Amino acid sequence: MKHTFIGAILASTALTSTAMAQDTLTAVHAFPESLIYTKSFLEFVEKVNTAGEGVIQIEVRGGPEAIGMFQQPDAVRSGVVDMVYTPGSFYAGALPEKDALVTSNLTAVETRENGGLELIDQIHQEKMGVKYLGWFDSGVCYNLWTRNEPTLDDGGNLDVSGLKLRGNAVYNAFFTDYLGAQVIDLPTTEVYSALERGIVDATGWTQIGLIDLKWNEFLNYRIEPCFFSTDLGTIVNLEKWNSLSEEARTILQDVAIQHEQDSAAKLGAVRDEDFAKLEEAGMQIITLEGEAAEAYLGAATQSTWDRMKSLMAESPQGDANYDQLIELFYDKSKM
Repeated sequence: MKHTFIGAILASTALTSTAMAQDTLTAVHAFPESLIYTKSFLEFVEKVNTAGEGVIQIEVRGGPEAIGMFQQPDAVRSGVVDMVYTPGSFYAGALPEKDALVTSNLTAVETRENGGLELIDQIHQEKMGVKYLGWFDSGVCYNLWTRNEPTLDDGGNLDVSGLKLRGNAVYNAFFTDYLGAQVIDLPTTEVYSALERGIVDATGWTQIGLIDLKWNEFLNYRIEPCFFSTDLGTIVNLEKWNSLSEEARTILQDVAIQHEQDSAAKLGAVRDEDFAKLEEAGMQIITLEGEAAEAYLGAATQSTWDRMKSLMAESPQGDANYDQLIELFYDKSKM
């Protein structure tokens, strides 16, 4: 009986030690839970919590209702929360290099393989004190969506004069420098109301999510070709990352890499489904062609690269990584 009692104590102690050894990360996400991109992040969390049982768990604290979407990156930097899933554009002031992802015509899988994401991670650690864990939901690009039929000039170029165009940090350089638009900056959470009240009548948005956000109640035209790429990533407070066990870090990184692949494949199918539903409901497609399309896409890319280089040059680290970022995130043969 004595041996049995001691054995029970040892077993209890081992279980207690195991429980105490489990690491936990707190997390928030930039967009409402109903949006497809947030659902993708929550799938990642579920994968981690399954693979990391007893080792690492992620505790989701909520979205923009918990911490404002534009305050979330600083909350991770300061350790208020450990992890955030957010567009890199939401912390562009601290890290203009994120524009390499915005203008990318490659996926996370390709840039993981060629070393692009390793470089982005190094820059995040150096400039922001955060670990860039993964680029999720890549391979989805943006369109311009309008309430009324857009106007084309004699050369087939888009004329945005008269449009009340919602802008944000992702595409304002393109909208203002090339299209010459007057933009009204609004967070995602305020766009539905702005469309409903007629404050804006056009917006840039990704190929996916218009239905989730119900903006299709007001927007009737999609302009092709699409431009840019989603730059949604997951960042982790670097001090917290370094405090994790090696096993926990390995699980997090392995699951993130797998989710980069899974989410890129899954959202491609979702895009096709959304387009079909929108067109069935009456969405009209306006396609720029020939030189007009080339100029449109070229301007979207170059205006954003110019912004990136200018802001990088102003930082203490300079713009030494500029050419390498373009090389790793943009395949010019696809132009």
